[in-house]
Amino acid sequence: MQYQSKNTVENAIKGLVDAGELAGAVTLAWRDGEVVHTAGVGRRDLANGRPVERDTIFRIASMTKPVTTVAALMLLDEGRFTLDDPITICAPELAHLRVLRDPEGPLDATDGAIRSITFRDLLTHRSGLTAGEFHRGPIRHACAETLGAQIDNPLTPDEWIARLATLPLIDQPGAGFHYGISTDLLGFLIARLEGASLGAVLARRLFAPLGMRDTGFAVSGEKRDRRAALCGFDDEGRLTTLTAAPGRHALDERPDDMTFESGGQGLWSTLDDYLVFARMLLGDPEVPALLRRETLAMMTSNQLTPGQRAAARMFGRPIFAAGHGYGMGVAVVLEPEQADPMRCRGGVGTIGWPGAYGGWWQADPNDRSVLIFLSHNMLELSQLSRGIGLGAWSAIASFHAIATA
Repeated sequence: MQYQSKNTVENAIKGLVDAGELAGAVTLAWRDGEVVHTAGVGRRDLANGRPVERDTIFRIASMTKPVTTVAALMLLDEGRFTLDDPITICAPELAHLRVLRDPEGPLDATDGAIRSITFRDLLTHRSGLTAGEFHRGPIRHACAETLGAQIDNPLTPDEWIARLATLPLIDQPGAGFHYGISTDLLGFLIARLEGASLGAVLARRLFAPLGMRDTGFAVSGEKRDRRAALCGFDDEGRLTTLTAAPGRHALDERPDDMTFESGGQGLWSTLDDYLVFARMLLGDPEVPALLRRETLAMMTSNQLTPGQRAAARMFGRPIFAAGHGYGMGVAVVLEPEQADPMRCRGGVGTIGWPGAYGGWWQADPNDRSVLIFLSHNMLELSQLSRGIGLGAWSAIASFHAIATA
């Protein structure tokens, strides 16, 4: 990326910031072994006007999923489980699951699961587990009431798994892709296998060897001045500081005694921390290799059948019918011309997975590039349907277009 392009990225984001459509964002482009662009535009804290900077710490939401996936695959490489082992080897509570006959139907209209959920099912979101907000039927309310908040949750991991066992699946294990809480459950199983909290496992296995000093489920006191405040919009579409993320899934201050750690969406991180993680996924020889080459290739290649790709939906829309498949924790570009940049778009094999709070990244093995965009853009679904808060996605689209031109 040339200097002129760097200015163009900054100007594109500044226009959205000046228009009140985005509080602020940071961007980074890495190519050919070096950072060729980084920028920070706007504010990380609306209350005091502090600017976003390269080392600002953001909630990365579902950008957490690839991190938890790598931790699980490290255990796979060590022979701690096989992909087709039933998860009941470490979660016996889930031995007798029921499956809804209709995902939007009554909760008592179920059949028995034809087999156990496997580790492969969790890694590819084919477990039959879901997230309640993706549905309009009774399962929506049941998930919210039974499981509670998705990030800052007062339940212990064991309590959460016990409650999960009382809910029906929306599909038979292995049948289809259903995005949701599979990676959260995977994270708790990793913790059980390791006999430590998920945060401790990630710190030891990933963050320490990769030098990811600012990544974790909480931000320590000495780093809080670098933390981005939770930011969203009021009912009129005006930027505002939030005391909790939409749905109260994440709080502005996490209680010190909270043991629930969301392997699906709970991490905070920075541009440079996530860059080294993405470089590891590209097999960069300058970064420690955490996975066997064959395991990394499996994670970053499509695992869905043609039928599963065609049937996969999110908010009622097809997400893998054309352009992308899904590996383990990441979308994978299969047909570049049809790939949606909001997931990732590059040559065949490009990977990425965005976060709901305004974070986005991709890594392209063809030109060995990494692009990262971080912001706090926290929206209620009702606001999104009214067109509020779309500025972050416009900024990502502009960044991608300029950085890949």
